[in-house]
Order: sequence, then structure tokens, then C-alpha cells
Amino acid sequence: MHIPVSGFSKKSKQEKIEWLVHNYFNDNEDALKTLEQYWNSDTGLQELHDDFTENAISNYYLPFGVAPNFLINDRLYTIPMVIEESSVIAAASNAAKFWLNRGGFKTEVISTAKNGQVHIDYFGKKESIFNFFTQVKPALIASIDDIQKNMKARGGGLVDIELIDSTHTLPGYYQLHCNFETLDAMGANFINSCLEEIAITFEQKATAYSEFSETAPKVVLSILSNYVPECLVRASVSCNVEELTENGTDGETFARDYVRAVDIAHTEIRRAVTHNKGIMNGIDAVVLATGNDFRAVEAGIHAYAARDGRYTSLTKAKVENGVFSFSIEIPLALGTIGGLTNLHPLVKFAMQLLQNPSARELMGIVAVAGLAQNFAAIRSLVTTGIQKGHMKMHLMNILNQLEATSEEKEKAIQHFTKNTVTHSAAVEFIEKLRS
Repeated sequence: MHIPVSGFSKKSKQEKIEWLVHNYFNDNEDALKTLEQYWNSDTGLQELHDDFTENAISNYYLPFGVAPNFLINDRLYTIPMVIEESSVIAAASNAAKFWLNRGGFKTEVISTAKNGQVHIDYFGKKESIFNFFTQVKPALIASIDDIQKNMKARGGGLVDIELIDSTHTLPGYYQLHCNFETLDAMGANFINSCLEEIAITFEQKATAYSEFSETAPKVVLSILSNYVPECLVRASVSCNVEELTENGTDGETFARDYVRAVDIAHTEIRRAVTHNKGIMNGIDAVVLATGNDFRAVEAGIHAYAARDGRYTSLTKAKVENGVFSFSIEIPLALGTIGGLTNLHPLVKFAMQLLQNPSARELMGIVAVAGLAQNFAAIRSLVTTGIQKGHMKMHLMNILNQLEATSEEKEKAIQHFTKNTVTHSAAVEFIEKLRS
């Protein structure tokens, strides 16, 4: 029977491991070996990793791969991707190669504003809180002078504060909506520090405001938003329809089926979710490789996909005047300075591989990764089907599960170049080899 533990965070790393192995693995040495085999032999690097999170006991590795041949705005990139799904990097690479000689990818950063809110309860007269806000706004801005001094020197900082009446959605609910420009920083800590100082000033000034004699506004919470529809980037590809002809597939037929597939994702939510999940395969992999927050990116992008009240495709495809075009528009709050970008050695490597992009450039690269992933997926779906390529990439995972030798793997790969890959077929093939 497991019992609660007190003061766990204060234990040393070794004490935490000993407690876990004793209480959950009956002192099994294999459990300890599992943890230790993923430790870095470089003690300093391991200590760095341990400091990234609370109660660290080991490292959880994901493959760090690259997808070459991405031509973006006439500049060639090799894109780093961190992901465990076997077909993602292969698909992205294939899409990059496909568009390399068809003009490549184009990107455009539409806007870069990020935002946060001070959420307020107020049940008094509406005109009173708006009169108060008009008077106090300069003091609110002045209250964060010290916090945003360095950010303003670089050309960023608070853009504006707006009082929003949200009582139609929740009784007594108002918010101070604040827009920020954080340049090459993702800016979460900066924004939250500003919001909390603004909230303190707002409440202090409110206590002395005569119109609030009966009921003064109360700050409930202050926090940035991961929904950033004013921080938008667009990526696109296009070519003449006849340039889509390849491997016996007529370009006009391909374009027609392709556009129809995207239209289905616009119409049917069950398809849209899987369609967008494929896009996020590419986006998350680059966001992870560059040390950014993929959870925040995921939340914001999926919210954007439902911004009109119905969840739908993030990509659009069309054919006009004989030209096929495919595009994506998504919100992306990313940073190239601060956080893990200055700490994690592989993140530094990824940034150097990407030729040290600005945050705006990284927005474009990430959007391209999502668009490429989606192009490759739909291309497979409307031609050969998704499983043919996916299962061939998954073959190695099956062989590893079967503990196949190098010789068995080589024979299996050769066999399945001409045969359909399924788990049962792979098991049967290995069993025949061994018999």
C-alpha cells in the first residue's frame, strides 16, 4: 500500500529516486537502471537539465531530427524537428522537396501584438468605472515604467490599455485588456509582471475614488493570454496546375481532389480535428526544437480554428485561373531570446541551424512546417492513402518491438518495399525468418 510523502521536493535527487524505487518498484534494480541510463555523463549538463523542472529524476529523450530543402522567401533552410512520430519528418522533407522547384514557400507576418488581462469584479454603476479608468489610465501606464524600461529601449513594451465591459457574458465582469510588443522575446514573464503591477495600482487608486463609495472594483486575477489573434503569420505555396502532374497523376485531377479534401475539413469537425492535428505535428516539432512553449501554441491555434464559433480547417486551398494555391494563417507567440533559448544546448544548436532567426522569421518557419506537413498528408490521402507511407515508416518500431537483429531488419525492409506493412505481416515475416 502506497502512503503519502511529506517534504518530497526538499529531498535530494538520490533520496527521491530511492523513495520511488522502494515504494513503487519494490526496490527493483531495473527501475533504477532505467532512470540512470538516460542521465547525461556530463555532470554539468545533467545539473542544467535538473534545474529545468521540479523533482527531476531523469531525462525523457525525444528524437531530434532535421528536414532539409525548405525554400522560404527565397532562402534555403534545414528545419530542426523534435518528435517521436516516425512519418512526420519524412513527410515534411518530401513536401519541402516537392515545392523546392515550384517557387518554394512564402511567408508574411501580419501582426505581432501579444496580450494579457486584469480581470475585475465590479457591481456598481458602469459610468463610474469608465470615468475612473479615464482618470487612472496614465497612472497605470506609469506604474510599469521600471519593468518595461529595457523593453521600451529595444522598441517594445506596452502598446495600450483598454477597459472592456464583459457584463453581458458574466455579471459584474470587466477587464483591463493590455496589448504588448515583446519583439524577439516570447514575453510571458514580462507581460505577467506588467499586469500584476497594473492591477496593484488599479486597486490602490480605486480605494480613494469617491464614486466607488458603495462598492469598489476588485481584481480577481491578472495573467497573459495564450490566445493571440493579433500575432498572426501566413504561409503559402502556389504553382500552375500542370506543375502538379507527377507519377502518373494528372495535375488537374490532383488539384480538384486536393481542394475538395480541404473543403471537407472546413465543413466537417471530425475531419477538421484530425486535419489540424496533422498541421500541429509539424508546428509542435519545430516549437519544441527551438525551446518554445508548444502547449501555449497548441491552445492558441486551436482556439483560432474555432474563432467564428465553429471549429474548422486552419488551411485553405483553391484553384483560380489555372493556379493552385495552398495557405495557412495562424497565431504564433514565439521567442528567440530568453527562456530555454539561452540555456538548452540543443536549442542553441537549433537556432544556429536556422541561421539565428528573429521571432518574426521563426513565426514564418514554424508556419511553413505546419503547412508542409498538411500538404504531405493530404497529398497521400488523395493519392496512395495515408497508411502506405505511414506504415513503412512505422515498420522500424514494429521490428524493434520484436527485438529484430540488424540482419532481420535489413531483410524485412527489403521485403516490405514491395509488400504491405501491417503489424501481423511483420510478425509473420520475422517468425518465418527465425524458423
